[in-house]
Amino acid sequence: MKAVTVIGIGDDGCVGLSSKAMGAVARARILAGGERHLDFFPQFDGERIIIKNDVVRTAEKIAELSAEHTICVLASGDPLFFGIGNLILKKVGREHVEFIPAPSSVQNAFSKIGVKWDDASFLSLHGRPIEGFITKLQSISKVACLTDETNSPSTIAKYLLNYSETDWKAFVCENLGGKEEKVREFELETLATTQNISDLNVLILLRKDPTWKPSPLLPFLGEEEYAKRLPKKGLITKKEVRILSLSALEIRPDSIVWDIGAGSGAVSIEAARIAREGRVYAIEVDPEGIEICEQNILTHKTDNIFLIHGKAPQALIDLPSPDCVFVGGSKGNMKEIIELSWEKLSPGGCLVANAITLDNVSEAYRTFRDMDLIPEVSLINISRGQKLADYLRYEALNPIHIFKIRKS
Repeated sequence: MKAVTVIGIGDDGCVGLSSKAMGAVARARILAGGERHLDFFPQFDGERIIIKNDVVRTAEKIAELSAEHTICVLASGDPLFFGIGNLILKKVGREHVEFIPAPSSVQNAFSKIGVKWDDASFLSLHGRPIEGFITKLQSISKVACLTDETNSPSTIAKYLLNYSETDWKAFVCENLGGKEEKVREFELETLATTQNISDLNVLILLRKDPTWKPSPLLPFLGEEEYAKRLPKKGLITKKEVRILSLSALEIRPDSIVWDIGAGSGAVSIEAARIAREGRVYAIEVDPEGIEICEQNILTHKTDNIFLIHGKAPQALIDLPSPDCVFVGGSKGNMKEIIELSWEKLSPGGCLVANAITLDNVSEAYRTFRDMDLIPEVSLINISRGQKLADYLRYEALNPIHIFKIRKS
């Protein structure tokens, strides 16, 4: 028997445990777990450790005691599926830990509603912020959500409705395996107003439309999809330039992105779709631009964008260090923005600045040279086909310089 045995247990308690698991508990000198887990073993006469608030400190205590005592840790379902198992591994050491898992709550939930789950996604909102949840859903048709008191099924339903995410069937599976087990199907509108749902639940969301497909990953929306008002129609990164700029940024799924001079939010929205596990900070000084960004974020369902109303570089100072910085507008502060962004940029990150006017082109290039940096520079000239009577002619867009530098 290894120093620490982590046992998965369901709401049915000892009844669902194997003889191997029961034997491990019998041989243990210390039993650790949540209060409801420990209550299943009133006959245990060794030391008990309640796992409640400071989980990390408790895991460290278990690691210390494991040097002299055999310990059993009780955890819900499969301890290595969004559970305490990985933390115990880190603190105790892989060679000293054994796992005896039970079916996970998600596995039980799918079995209760009779739906296969090998193609499902899993998102935990237990102790985690809900922001970014909507963006992740844009590539998912079947998902199991772990919830908590703050992000309850009702709260999640309200959040979905706020972004017009209505094409979902919801199943709430409560107290799985226990005497108070309950499995219910909801429309989101009903779930949003439903109270008294047990904290021990799994929320499953299934797309209603069997033909649903996720949107393309690369930018595909034209300017008309973002610029709904005349004042902003001239202040948007064109689709072709957006593709090149986003490619230059080298955005990864978990990247932190700054979009400085967000305008209508087009670059932020496309970046947020790529960095669905990360965050995008859209910085805009114009109040009308802020309002349009807010509308577009809701319309395009990218809730991992955080809108910052302020003027760069001052508005950048307290933001998390970025992996990617896009400078689409500078309001005359190109030099200061580049300098601060470069200072805050994470190692390996990319800074991309777009410049249309000769003044900005000159200032950007001079700033890079003064910093002893040699940027990649591209001059982009794009013409689009326009109908003229029965013919097709070309209409040129404004030429634009794209500067890129990677921080080694």
